[in-house]
Amino acid sequence: MVISSKPVTDLTEDEARAELEQLALDIHYHNKRYHSEDAPEIADADFDLMVRRNQDIETIFPHLIRLDSPSHQVGAAPGAQFTKRRHHVPMLSLSNAFDDAEARDFDHRVKRFLNLSPEENFAYSVEPKIDGLSISLRYENQQLVAGITRGDGIEGEEVTANIRTISDIPQQLQNCDLEIAEVRGEIFMTKADFQALNMAQEKKGGKVFANPRNAAAGSLRQKDASITADRPLRFFAYAAGEMSAWKVTSHHDYLDQLKRWGFKINPYSHRAETIAEALEHYRVIESARPDLDYDIDGVVYKVDRLDYQNRLGQVSRSPRWAIAHKFPAEKAETRILGIDIQVGRTGALTPVARLAPVTVGGVVVSNATLHNEDYIKDKDIRVGDLVQIQRAGDVIPQVLSVNASIRDGQETPFVYPKLCPSCGSPAIRPEGEAVRRCVGQLSCPAQLLERLRHFVSRDAFDIEGLGAKIIAELHQDNLLKEPADIFRLSEHKAALSKRAGWGEVSVNNLLAAIEQRRQIPLERLIYALGIRQIGQATGLLLARHFGSIDQLMATAEAAIGQDNAAWEEFIGIDQIGDSMAQDLIRFFHDDHNRLALMRLLDQITVIPPEAVATNSPVAGKTVVFTGTLSQMSRAEAKAKAELLGAKVAGSVSAKTDYVVIGADAGSKARKAAELGLTILDEDAWIALTQASSSE
Repeated sequence: MVISSKPVTDLTEDEARAELEQLALDIHYHNKRYHSEDAPEIADADFDLMVRRNQDIETIFPHLIRLDSPSHQVGAAPGAQFTKRRHHVPMLSLSNAFDDAEARDFDHRVKRFLNLSPEENFAYSVEPKIDGLSISLRYENQQLVAGITRGDGIEGEEVTANIRTISDIPQQLQNCDLEIAEVRGEIFMTKADFQALNMAQEKKGGKVFANPRNAAAGSLRQKDASITADRPLRFFAYAAGEMSAWKVTSHHDYLDQLKRWGFKINPYSHRAETIAEALEHYRVIESARPDLDYDIDGVVYKVDRLDYQNRLGQVSRSPRWAIAHKFPAEKAETRILGIDIQVGRTGALTPVARLAPVTVGGVVVSNATLHNEDYIKDKDIRVGDLVQIQRAGDVIPQVLSVNASIRDGQETPFVYPKLCPSCGSPAIRPEGEAVRRCVGQLSCPAQLLERLRHFVSRDAFDIEGLGAKIIAELHQDNLLKEPADIFRLSEHKAALSKRAGWGEVSVNNLLAAIEQRRQIPLERLIYALGIRQIGQATGLLLARHFGSIDQLMATAEAAIGQDNAAWEEFIGIDQIGDSMAQDLIRFFHDDHNRLALMRLLDQITVIPPEAVATNSPVAGKTVVFTGTLSQMSRAEAKAKAELLGAKVAGSVSAKTDYVVIGADAGSKARKAAELGLTILDEDAWIALTQASSSE
């Protein structure tokens, strides 16, 4: 996703709603690629910018905060190959600071919360932020009984057998008399071990990892623990989960306790008496970073006193008592040898610069993102230019600037394609957007593999055993060209059984998993189609509103032109704005997409959305909320209404049954009065819903 440069304060409500929808979709996707699949596609800094943009919009438009907001989420859902296990104490993620000023702002916020004077100081524990895989180790009566990954912060993957192969992790705690002790920390791989592993993998034709973090995560997530045992994984302990008792009063003393128990603590951990001293130690760690044999991407500041930590608690998905101070991106100069166009999962045409290889932060890079055609035009980037690049993470860097002063006339301006380089379909650029997109969608080969992977993913059709590698193989053999082909694979059972490495058992298992998904809830089908801006939450909204895929398609077909009742119905749905409605209509109007969907519907049975409530007074009614509610957030009120079977709309029309008004209700309340609609204040609405709940 290209993040909008429009100031948040200048956004209209519809623009903010549409951007929050897209950010939720993109952040979820990239979280999954990073945490669950160990295959990130964007730099850490670009991901941080998306998260920051989401937070800024939510601050200005708090009434638009989504139920699936990334602000409420940690990491990604655990994968399917391991048993899920809930954390006794949630594993939170950290908020970020990107410069000294933001770190000092964090210090001021803590003081205000604790009612301390600005001049009063307290100690911080300062530690390097290891770029690895977070893990929670549970000990009962000093014995290691479980190792659980972060997952989504609430539940993770149990990888106990694999954890037991790591020599840095003690099987039994020393000098510990606690009944329960959960120790948390980071599993990582040193740079030297990473290079040796990749050389060995390349020699035997195995998977070559992009960076030490991916290598560590991939090594831990092995079904065969003996493979993990062969990988040189390391561990630093730095935090606590559930504890049956506390023997210490500060975090720094807790680190000393961990050493007594037999754990390794990062040698750069330091107790600072003030935020100024913490910032000084940040410089120490930053200067040591190039010589470290493991990757770090910042420094973590933790309020040292545990009683202060308890008072501060958490906000959303992050503790109030800790923050990660990220390192600035690393830069270098090199020359652009060419510009290629990549077609992404949603049809976005992204330009990528092919670079003369250059080392940035110890990593050789040969590609850099150019974002979009405006980025190339605004910076006047040409093939042959000498450019400054920035590596803001371990993924693809970006071009920052051009050294135009040394041009010799041999540089070539880049002409952005108007046709998709993969399928030849038109590549359009919607008004007001920076990205050009292929309209082929289900018919575009470049999009097809990613769309099929999305189609079978956990939150869509969730077909076990049909992973990216198998999808690619079946597509290459012309067995899988569109979603409907998945449900026709049983016709090729004999051919599948003869494939190398398959066999009758694996084929039967795959076909059985496919058969289990011939019945699919409508909301999952809508999400599985991969329509731009349509995430899980929106899929559920559409399913509840239209009730069937036929009704959704018919309304989309009738909504062309926008000046009609069908268009008004789309944008009247709560959280559906103009941009999202246009993407829906565009998808269902494309002949290729519609025919592919019809062929899919011949193979499956779509389950209508569950009637959440049928006997409540608001079941089937359309409700609009406006103004500030005092007893609950509007998000909570909307969720309650939907659970009772109501349809929540974003605008008032003659079809609206109830308008619930809070403080400062404006034009919607006036329009409701003009139309003679039923208007309820918050108390009346709560009484109505409570009556519904008691029936």
